[in-house]
Amino acid sequence: MSNPYVLILYYSRTGSTAQLAQYIARGVGMVGGIEARLRTVPPVSTTCEATEKAIPDSGAPYVTLDDLRHCSGLALGSPTRFGNMAAPLKYFLDGTSALWLAGDLVDKPACVFSSSASMHGGQETTLISMMLPLMHHGMMILGIPYTEAALNITTSGGTPYGVTHVAGVANDSPLSEEETVLAKRMGERIAKVAMGCHKL
Repeated sequence: MSNPYVLILYYSRTGSTAQLAQYIARGVGMVGGIEARLRTVPPVSTTCEATEKAIPDSGAPYVTLDDLRHCSGLALGSPTRFGNMAAPLKYFLDGTSALWLAGDLVDKPACVFSSSASMHGGQETTLISMMLPLMHHGMMILGIPYTEAALNITTSGGTPYGVTHVAGVANDSPLSEEETVLAKRMGERIAKVAMGCHKL
């Protein structure tokens, strides 16, 4: 039997959401007895015949339903797309009905994270859009409490609904100190909750 793990599942086009995922993974790594498993989803093509390689050229491997089925916790991330999650992530989630029917994700902890080009680019509604299918799966949604000092002082990304990053219109803004701190703390928090649930 494999060790318990937090599945960090994301879609990223320019790398900002992937960077947040990596810092969340670092936070998971601060908790003993549980691992971080980074996975992504392939892009969606407007050409019906187009198919993606089974393994991406770089970055995290593509997710499988078993990655999701057997996780102890889930961190779900997407760039903002007009205030909503990106289509490739939604496409994957739309194919998880078998897990919903079996109740495979019920009572597992989950959190969400996002990146946008601008400060008011729809980060919070994107986070909420990702929460909705997770709630239908019966997952327990974790946010970021205001006891996290960085949440009170950030002037870039960071919300009580989840970790965020403001990448800039040219995607040239690196993660701020507060964004990286909040991402690591979110990873640590979900790992601790997942370990508590795993022992029940």
